[in-house]
Amino acid sequence: MSDSIVIIPTYNEKENIEHIVRAVFGLEKPFHILIIDDGSPDGTAAIVRQLQQEFGERLFLVERSGKQGLGTAYICGFKWALERGYDFIFEMDADFSHNPADLPRLHAACVEQNADVAIGSRYIDGVNVVNWPLGRVLMSYFASVYVRCVTGMKIKDTTAGFKCYRRLALETIELEKIHFKGYAFQIEMKFTAYKCGFKLVEVPIVFVNRVLGTSKMNTSIFGEALFGVLRLKWQSFFRKYPVPHGKNAD
Repeated sequence: MSDSIVIIPTYNEKENIEHIVRAVFGLEKPFHILIIDDGSPDGTAAIVRQLQQEFGERLFLVERSGKQGLGTAYICGFKWALERGYDFIFEMDADFSHNPADLPRLHAACVEQNADVAIGSRYIDGVNVVNWPLGRVLMSYFASVYVRCVTGMKIKDTTAGFKCYRRLALETIELEKIHFKGYAFQIEMKFTAYKCGFKLVEVPIVFVNRVLGTSKMNTSIFGEALFGVLRLKWQSFFRKYPVPHGKNAD
């Protein structure tokens, strides 16, 4: 039984899913994987079901009807993992933009640096993004600067989606109060953890743009983040955040 599970949301990832599963299971540290598939019409879930015959009780699948959004997929996965007693719960993309070899480094940040949330950061050590158009790099980088200024978080990569949570962090964050479904979900989760008094640690990674499959990113997703951050900050003045034992809220 592994104490760590990697949650991978999928929508039309048939080109990548088997490769990413095998890459994670090929690591020296044992991980379990939970795929949350939103009714991919390309047969992604069928590939996962076939892989389950090989990997037994290490690979799990939740199939949902239709595209319900990244945020709801992760919330579904978090609750699933908490119910089954995992201590370290990871977020990772299916398209190899997040390198599976970095999973043990995120885990080490939690164990060795006492992080409650370890963040795979593109911007903690310069700008480490490969094969993105310059416009998208600039948009992402300055989005993180904007979020940092508005929220007060001392995080260089506020929109990162490659993370490891300690169990206590997800148990404390009131998941039913996380409202964003798209790009801003990642910001909302970090901000809530920060307001709860948890320790967020950034781990430098290199982010590589997908080679296979189609990106789910679009300009409306950035718009949600732009205005969503202002709403998050405003609502934080009126909200009392839960503080776990031994933590002090900012």
